[in-house]
Amino acid sequence: MNANVPSEENPFEAMQARFDQAAERLGLEPNVRAILRSCEREVTISLPVVMDDGSVQVFEGYRVQHSTSRGPAKGGIRYASNVNRDEVRALAAWMTWKCAVVNVPFGGGKGGVICDPFKMSKGELERVTRRYVAGIMDILGPDRDVPAPDMGTDGQVMAWLMDTYSMHQRSYLPAIVTGKPISLGGSLGRVEATGRGVMLVTREACKHLGLDTRQCTAAVQGAGNVGLISALQLATLGVKVLAISDVHGGLYNKNGLDLEAIRAHLQKHRRLDGFDGGTRISNAEILELPVDILVPAATENVITSKNAANIKAKVITEGANGPCTANADKILDQKGVFVIPDILANAGGVTVSYFEWVQDRMAFFWTQKEVEDRMEHIMVESFAAVVDMARRFQVSNRIAAYMLGVNRVAETTRMRGIYA
Repeated sequence: MNANVPSEENPFEAMQARFDQAAERLGLEPNVRAILRSCEREVTISLPVVMDDGSVQVFEGYRVQHSTSRGPAKGGIRYASNVNRDEVRALAAWMTWKCAVVNVPFGGGKGGVICDPFKMSKGELERVTRRYVAGIMDILGPDRDVPAPDMGTDGQVMAWLMDTYSMHQRSYLPAIVTGKPISLGGSLGRVEATGRGVMLVTREACKHLGLDTRQCTAAVQGAGNVGLISALQLATLGVKVLAISDVHGGLYNKNGLDLEAIRAHLQKHRRLDGFDGGTRISNAEILELPVDILVPAATENVITSKNAANIKAKVITEGANGPCTANADKILDQKGVFVIPDILANAGGVTVSYFEWVQDRMAFFWTQKEVEDRMEHIMVESFAAVVDMARRFQVSNRIAAYMLGVNRVAETTRMRGIYA
């Protein structure tokens, strides 16, 4: 494949294609464009780990820092069998633009380990985590690179990460990572933050479009931390959630799902299988349901040129990173679908991660109401800024969000200059 031709399935090339559109509309000078189009640092490491049966398995891990122009790199660590370098590069770049869109003082980073966390014991996960942290120790730090949870990782993994880093530094450094348990310096409201942010921007979109949320229906792809909480939060607006799914498939009920019962079922069984409150449907079908609001909150590249024409939702709120490909964007734009792009829609998580980092550095913690109120202010203000940018430049919400983020990063890049 020609490296200059963007692949619909390659997330980094898709990111660069959108970046190029935004840079063109901004009239970004070639030197700054060249800097922002590339990643500052990429680390690939081999992780030999002793498994429970005594064998040694060698895993591959990555940490990519796309930009530290506006502050320390910020981004999750993903444990999944399909992690690859271009995915991590794309996720790191999206974090750069995301942090800039909501105007928090972070750059973009991302990490990943190729493994299947669901087939590993707790001890094996801990050993993988500690070995991974030791391997990237030199580029981490509260002022350098601050990881967070992502697919396949959670607060426990972040606790191991914080402990490993602190032990090597001979100091207690909770600000090295966010998404930690509350008892280790985590922030109230962090677990709910991404899903709550999805709800807030969806609420603002419905206001903008003149839709009454109490008359709206929704489908949510994904039943993890983002998907389930997004569904629960949308329900607080009066939205009737008709469908939800996990990696194994989905549930549909035309009268609305019992989300609290689903939450209890997932806490006990960790998957939707066996829940009898709806009809089983596939993950592909859930995207094409006749609902007002669609929340793809699972993984990237689920809405492509192959199925975008079949989307019936009026609003798509991207709870996941990169769920719509660049080719799908064109079709959705032509259909008049109001897309709230990932770098805005799921930025509630990094916003509250910023709050956690601030609280750790002050050793002074806020109430949940303070966290939620401050996050709501940022999300509502950022939504308005993106919509205004889209109106002024007559571009899609996605390109408007890129323009807003890229412009802010470009400004700091110019001001800092080139170190030579």
